[in-house]
Amino acid sequence: VHVVESGGGLVQAGGSLRLSCTASGFTTDDYLIGWFRQAPGKGREGVACISSSDGGTEYGDSVKGRFTISRDNAKNTVYLQMNSLKPEDTAVYYCVADQTGGGYYYASLKTLGDFGSWGQGTKVTVSS
Repeated sequence: VHVVESGGGLVQAGGSLRLSCTASGFTTDDYLIGWFRQAPGKGREGVACISSSDGGTEYGDSVKGRFTISRDNAKNTVYLQMNSLKPEDTAVYYCVADQTGGGYYYASLKTLGDFGSWGQGTKVTVSS
């Protein structure tokens, strides 16, 4: 599985940004895909993920109510709409996709982080 992110950039606090990720290499229509981020000097944090099997989602606590993940299965593309951005959202955002388990997927950031294939990342900077 190969993923490519796009859409990062500089935005003021309170603003919005949308990230996109296109995946390739899936062997079936069932997979898990989503976003992690890593801020300077910090560890990786799960942001959001979505299952292609049932559309179920999981969000990290710090982004609930502000970020929305969505997908276009026909295009193997996932989007992360980020609203009400804060300076603490500044990070490199990585798209991650997993199809190692096979079969039906439930949305799980833990599963995605443990088994997924990672993209190169796209930088998001939120100025105060």
